[in-house]
Parts: sequence; C-alpha cells; structure tokens
Amino acid sequence: MNKRTDPKAAAGGAHSAATMTGGEAAVEMLKAHGVEYIFGLCGDTSLPFYDALARLPHGMKHVLTRDERSAAYMADGYARVSGKVGVCEGPSGGGATYILPGIVEANESSVPVLAITSDISVSSRGRYTLTELDQGALMKPLTKWNAVLNRAVDIPRVFRAAFNNMTTGRPGAAHIALPYDVQSGAVEAEDVWGDPSLGQYPARRTGPDPFYVELAAKMLRTAARPVFICGGGVVISGGESELIELAECLSAPVATTISGQGTIGEDHPLAVGVVGSNGGTPETRSIVNSADLVIFVGCRAGSVTTERWRYPAPGKVKVIHIDVDPAVIGTNYRVDVPLVGDARLALQALVQELASGASPVKRPLDAKAIDKARREKFAKFDTLAASNEQPIKPERVVAELAKALDHDAIVVADPGTPCPYLSAYFPVRGTGRRLFSNRAHGALGYSMAASVGAHLGRPGVKCVSVMGDGSFGFTVGELETIVRLKLPITFVVISNSVYGWIKAGQKSGYNQRYFSVDFSTTNHAAVAEAYGVKSWRVSDPAELGKAFKQALAHAGPTLVDILCQPLHEAKAPVSEWVA
Repeated sequence: MNKRTDPKAAAGGAHSAATMTGGEAAVEMLKAHGVEYIFGLCGDTSLPFYDALARLPHGMKHVLTRDERSAAYMADGYARVSGKVGVCEGPSGGGATYILPGIVEANESSVPVLAITSDISVSSRGRYTLTELDQGALMKPLTKWNAVLNRAVDIPRVFRAAFNNMTTGRPGAAHIALPYDVQSGAVEAEDVWGDPSLGQYPARRTGPDPFYVELAAKMLRTAARPVFICGGGVVISGGESELIELAECLSAPVATTISGQGTIGEDHPLAVGVVGSNGGTPETRSIVNSADLVIFVGCRAGSVTTERWRYPAPGKVKVIHIDVDPAVIGTNYRVDVPLVGDARLALQALVQELASGASPVKRPLDAKAIDKARREKFAKFDTLAASNEQPIKPERVVAELAKALDHDAIVVADPGTPCPYLSAYFPVRGTGRRLFSNRAHGALGYSMAASVGAHLGRPGVKCVSVMGDGSFGFTVGELETIVRLKLPITFVVISNSVYGWIKAGQKSGYNQRYFSVDFSTTNHAAVAEAYGVKSWRVSDPAELGKAFKQALAHAGPTLVDILCQPLHEAKAPVSEWVA
C-alpha cells in the first residue's frame, strides 16, 4: 500500500510536509474559519479526526457531551449569542440520527451550525457494514447545504463551501460526512485555507433594490398607522439600531415574534412586545389590528406570529415585507412592496430615503396607545404574580426571576410553560440576543444544552436556563457535562408532573379528556445535587426570590426546582386556550 494513503501510517501523522491526513485537514479547515469550540461525542468512525484534534496545536476547545442532540443544541446556543458558526460532531449510525433534532432546529431558525459526522469507509459501502446509512439522503431535507465526502482531496473545497453557504444569504445549517478512510487519506497542505470572515454571520450581505426602497418609503410616508412586526432576522443582521431609528422616525409601534425579542428593548415607548398565539395577548393583538400598514421585517409571517393568518387580517392592510430570503416574501400575505435583502441594509436604506428630499419624515412620538395596552396587559399579570397561592403561579416565577437578574443576562427558555410566559412577560431590557427559545420545531430538552453554548459564546454575563420537568427528563445527563466544565449557569425547573402544553390543549379542545400526559413527581433538586449541582427546592412563593438570589450569586452551576401551577390550570398567554 502507498504510504501516502496507508491508514495506519496516517494515524501516526506520517505524511510528508507537503501533505496532511484528511482528519488533520478537517481540523485545520475549522481553525482557518475561526472556530473556537467543537461540541461532540466520540465514536469508532471518528478516531482519525479525534487523533488529529489531540495532536495538532489548533487552539480550539472540544466539549465532550453526553448526547449528540445536546452537542447540536450547544452549537446552536453558541451561534445565537456569539455571531459565529457553531460546530458539532458525532459518529456514524446512531450518532448521525441523534444529532438531527439540533440541526433541523438551527436550520429552520436561520442559525449557522455545522454538523460533522464521521462515517464508515467509502470502500465498505453496500456491504452491510455496522452503522451504515445514507447520511446524504438523511441530512438533505434538514440542512441548507450537505455533502458526503468520497475523497480526502475534496476536504478543503467542501469545508469552504459549507462555511460560505451557512453564513451568506439566509443563514442555516450544513452537514459534512467524513468517512473513516477519507479521514486517513492525503490532502495537499497548500489547499488547506479558509476565509475567516465566513466563520461569522451574516457574511457578504446583500442590499435591497433601490426601486423598491423608494416605493416602500412612499408607502411609509402616507401610512396613518404603520406597525412593524419583527422576526429573528433583525437580531441576526444586527439591525436593531436601524429599526429603532426608523420606528422613531415614523412614531410606529414595534411588535416582535418570540425569535425577534431583542429587536427593541421592551422598555422603549414604541415596544409592543410579543404578538401571536404563543406569548401574545389581546392587548398586543389590538395594536396589530389598528394598523393600516404592516411591515414584516426578517419574519416569515407564520402561523404562530399571525394566529393562523388572522392578525393582521389578509387583504385589510397594506404590507411591506423585508427578508433576505426571496422565497419567504408573499408566501402568506399579499405583499404591496417586497424588499429582498439583509434586514440591516434594508432598514438603513429606508431611513436614508425618508430623510432625503424636500420633506424628510419625522413624526412626533405618540405612544399613548402602546402605553395603554402595556398597562392593561401587565395589570392582569401583576395581580397573578403577587399571589401567594400554592402551587406557585408561573407569573410569580417570571416576576421574581426578572427582579433577580441583571439587564444583560441571557435567558434560554424551553418550550412548554417557560416559553409563553417568558416571551409575554419577561422584560427584555436592551437589544440583541438576551432571551431565546427553539421556536422552529419546539422540541423538549433544548434549554439546558443551549445554555451551555450560550454561556461559552458570551461568558461575561449570567446565563439562566428555564425548563419544564418534561424537558428536564430529556436532558438531565448533561448536568455531568456542566459540572465537569464548572459552568456557572443557573437552571430553573418548572415542576408540575405533566406535559402541560398537551394537557392544556386537551382541556380547551377535547372537553378535558386527559390521556397519557401526567407523570410522577421527581425531586429535581436532589437529582441535580447527585451530579454535584448546588440546588434549591421551592414550594412557598415567599421563598422564591431568596432562592433565586442565592442561586445566581453562587460561583458554580445551580438549580432551582419550583413546584408550580400546571398550564391547564393557569392563565397562560396562549390564544387557543382562551375562551
């Protein structure tokens, strides 16, 4: 066998100075794109790649997880708060299937995550080899870009293509499969280079057509009651200041989706808060209903945001739609002006257009309607948050957590009870990614793992993960990872022994025919203590603030287990449950 392609020789790094192994090339390509962290789990087919990680002076940190799904969620959380590509890896077979939930969530949320899965050797395909599956076919519908390598020489080109596709246009997830023998093949060292600007997003921005900018500006000039509905695209593009400048110019209310929180500080006079069926309230809906022009910005106008395309009412308002993905515009609403381009550049262009000409637009700030809606919304919330009833009301949890946290803290919410309550009532004070949840597919078990990535992406601020007890059961194993890494994250468990979202749906839509949604009570504080996490178990509302204060002040990982009112008995801000 030629020494250049001998796997045994390659494993020892025996290639000439002009070449390197495929595993080494993969490591160097990650380094060339500015990767800092790799989240993953080891396997037989990953051995050459791991050996390269062990030997080379690349400066990257590998975070060993307890589940490939968690590795992908960690990469997702890291990417959301750092503005850099998140990288996760796992082995063939089960590893490739376990990593899928995190990849599809990142892709649908426009978060650039690169999943690297090792694979059986190219020469072993079609021979009933252990862990064989068609990774290319598996990943194709779940990613923005996907490749299964057949030759080591293609590694540099394929990695460059992955980073290019992840961070340009609409950001998204990519997947690369590295067969075992490809990891041991030879790669020319001179081919191993990358563009570090593609390790961050959005890269290579595209601006809107000036013709449509002018049309949109004319419509904004004549609108009597314009309202912005902003999705995650504004935060992804870093267009918060441009959006606020435009809204203030027009004196226009700014509503957000859950993913769009952080577009505008919710203490701003023009901030409406979250709208839609999950986290929206009748008061915020009334602001949308009053509009004669809706400007969707970085928002797909999906079923949750529009309460199944009822608010705004189709055909009754004019629509300007700004999105980097042209396929999004016009899918759900008839659009009067389409603006295809990066959200920040599009908003910037509109600000400049409105400021130009003989009559620049600058309307007096009028936020009386917004202030009235906000006061009515929080009057109901404050009454429930002050309750000393047991089990503890979710409103009390949100209020006490908001009181205890600094303004710059990061809160990662799992679906279920945390998501509607935090999105509706937790005050996001300031702009940028400060509160987020996995809104694309809403799988349980996201928050704990994603908070690890979020902490590593922005280690200078406090990170809090809020989850239901159903989600805790999905992800509890990662407490070992968190203790091993000594991460000062605080975990909040809403404990009510039920898959609450489903039980609430059975109550509202199926005449209270509850079926297979309740499970037994777990002492989550005791479980966390067994892992080495300092923990509190709270059943008395009067003790909640003190527990939060102590947990947040502790130098290591902490957990607060709260015996809480279940969703089907609560007054959650979810429109389909409201009579």
